[in-house]
Amino acid sequence: MPFDGVISAIAEFERDLLIERTQAGLARAKAEGKTLGRRSTFNDEQMLRIKAEAAKGATMSGLARDFSTSRQTILRVLGRSA
Repeated sequence: MPFDGVISAIAEFERDLLIERTQAGLARAKAEGKTLGRRSTFNDEQMLRIKAEAAKGATMSGLARDFSTSRQTILRVLGRSA
């Protein structure tokens, strides 16, 4: 089967083109100022409320329950600098 190598090379070339186009699109979007990635769970006001409640001594579990999220998400919010 002499065509296996040719088909493999064409498939690899196609994949490289796809990766190149994807990277170019991401770079263009970034240059246009678009925010990439997943949206934040909370808006700025909610993050400030979480930080204020934590400063008052609220428990992580209590905050997670109040904001309908996980303790890990609360810890992540508290770890961000504002």
